[in-house]
Amino acid sequence: MGNLLTYSGIVTKLHAMEAKLLTPQDFEEIAGLRSVPAVIVWLRDNGFYPFVLDDLTDEHLHRGDIEKLLVTQLYYDYMKIYRFCGLEQRKFLDLYIMRYETDLIDYCLRIVINHYQEPFDLNYKKDFFDRYSQISIEKLITSRTTDQLIENLKDTEYYQPLQALREKAGITLFDYDLALDQYRFHKLWKSRKSILNKTEKEIYTRSYGSKIDLLNLQWIYRAKKYYHMEPVDIYNMLVPVHFKLSTDLVKELVEAPTPEDLSNVMQKVSYMKHPDSLQHLTIEQIYRKCLKQLYVADARRNPYSIASIYSYLCQKEEELDRLTAAIECVRYGLTPSETLAHCGIQV
Repeated sequence: MGNLLTYSGIVTKLHAMEAKLLTPQDFEEIAGLRSVPAVIVWLRDNGFYPFVLDDLTDEHLHRGDIEKLLVTQLYYDYMKIYRFCGLEQRKFLDLYIMRYETDLIDYCLRIVINHYQEPFDLNYKKDFFDRYSQISIEKLITSRTTDQLIENLKDTEYYQPLQALREKAGITLFDYDLALDQYRFHKLWKSRKSILNKTEKEIYTRSYGSKIDLLNLQWIYRAKKYYHMEPVDIYNMLVPVHFKLSTDLVKELVEAPTPEDLSNVMQKVSYMKHPDSLQHLTIEQIYRKCLKQLYVADARRNPYSIASIYSYLCQKEEELDRLTAAIECVRYGLTPSETLAHCGIQV
């Protein structure tokens, strides 16, 4: 009864928000459009993204402007959920925001390392980060070097892992990105014990443990197939958490001598043992599909829990990624089937 009373208002709000998510059929219609303005008109006419699209003019239809607006919608949804939550749920959301914080730091690192002439355009994120984050946009936009950027994060939890890395020789953007990812996943995994009750901890352990397993699996596969990395380097890039992927199975995957051996070992992975519809998907598609099935199922089985919040935010983030991809495909004149393939949608 306690969870029912705590979550009843949140779940009602989330159901209303989920009803406004784009369906595969909506993406089929978008894929059939022939211009970016036509996509924007379709979204407006069908009531999608009114918060950010109503004031969009034809002069602001290039990718950068649209991506900013879509991210703004994500932040807006996060704020709506936050306002409906009590103290316990806000503890979870305060941790979840690490995803957006590390994305922001990744972006800033790319700017300073690649020496872009007009580096920062972050005003559209300022209100959100000022209210919900430990990171100061005002400080970050003054950064012109990696050292300055790291110093401008001194009052945050990200300073220590980045500072430790900065003192090593030959560090690249990839190393910084990897350090942030590993820190975030490890922190989120460890913190579940202190902020969640027993039932919610079990739900989160299953969802996030699977996410880490699938991410490690994806990294191993890509590292071996596309970059031909040595086992020692692959081990260094993995998140040191094991849920269903045992240490022995990870060792077999990392040390598989040939692509054929890797494919054979992959067949032992429980996440790969799915119906025929999954057999011809890419590793990235399997990652997305497995996770979506898991968190949607958790939200249905345990609606009055953090599973509902986590499920909605993950679905919204996936929708934004797909919509951005669809708009770019339409811009460059890809066929509807090609557009849907880029969006990871099977028809």
